[in-house]
Amino acid sequence: MSTSTETIFKHCPVGCSCTLEDTDIKLPEGVLKRCPSCGQLLSSCSKAWFDESMQEFDVPLGTLPSGKNKQRYHQRMGKILNNAKIVTGNQNGDLLRLLDVGCSSGALLRVAKECGYDAQGAEPATQAADTARGLGFEVFPGFLQDAGFPDNHFDVITLFEVIEHLLDPQELLVEIFRILKPGGVLLIGTGNADSWTVGFMGAEWEYFDIRSHGGHISFFNPKSMTLLTEKCGFEVDNISTKRVNIRERKHASKPMYELVKVSREILAIPARWSGKGHDMLTTLRKPTS
Repeated sequence: MSTSTETIFKHCPVGCSCTLEDTDIKLPEGVLKRCPSCGQLLSSCSKAWFDESMQEFDVPLGTLPSGKNKQRYHQRMGKILNNAKIVTGNQNGDLLRLLDVGCSSGALLRVAKECGYDAQGAEPATQAADTARGLGFEVFPGFLQDAGFPDNHFDVITLFEVIEHLLDPQELLVEIFRILKPGGVLLIGTGNADSWTVGFMGAEWEYFDIRSHGGHISFFNPKSMTLLTEKCGFEVDNISTKRVNIRERKHASKPMYELVKVSREILAIPARWSGKGHDMLTTLRKPTS
């Protein structure tokens, strides 16, 4: 990959005016930067490195889960999408229109359909988009900003494992705000950079590794997520976090990893209560007036 010293971020994408600072988290592409105002963590990779890493998603299978992961994904997303119906205030059982931004090969669209949504997607990775369309879903094969959806069109919009890839998240969120109905719900799933996992693992947290997770360049926390989404007009309904890790499996012996698993179970509940889990789900609403 590129080793250019020209870093991808010069300023905080949340919109803070502070000068970015170095952290003590050193990755192959350079140290992570931090915004001292909102705590956003940012990659030091080059644009060429970022573009190259994103190519891993342009494959027919996309991000389709398999095996046990498929069952867990289905259960988790089904629960989240059913809860979103409640948040919209839909008391009449009307068919809700859902858009999955960054839908890849359609995993979430399939869950949404089973949950009773009229589901469609947007996906710039051509091969993955073709797979989702082959499953019968309507998918715009490109970036959302180019889709031209009508104003106030969708009841629920989902943005899972996307926002950490964006150089300019405000641009996307403003477009989502435009096409979401008043009272509609936006769900954002991403990692929590202010988690106990980051405190324990630092640079060893796999979520920071652009070689393992192509395009991961921008790492949010509850404060930075709140600031960004409120700037774009949304109201925060809830931010929840879960899960904690102290060591990746590849960095631990078998006996050590058994202790790691026990530790994760012990810490899971307090991590959730304190907002220090590394999986972060943000539920937002578009105001009705």
